[in-house]
Amino acid sequence: MAGLFANDSEQIDRRTSRSICDAVGERLQQSLRPEPRLPTHLEQLLDELKQRDRDSH
Repeated sequence: MAGLFANDSEQIDRRTSRSICDAVGERLQQSLRPEPRLPTHLEQLLDELKQRDRDSH
């Protein structure tokens, strides 16, 4: 791993490094966005099923 930093001409400045980190972070946020919520009607039906399940126990 030390060989990666042996040549100073290959190092990047702080500003470029920050830009790269920001770009990677933005892409990760886009890729890892949470799933959209279910439509209200489906959520209500699921809630009703959960309630019936609790009532049956």
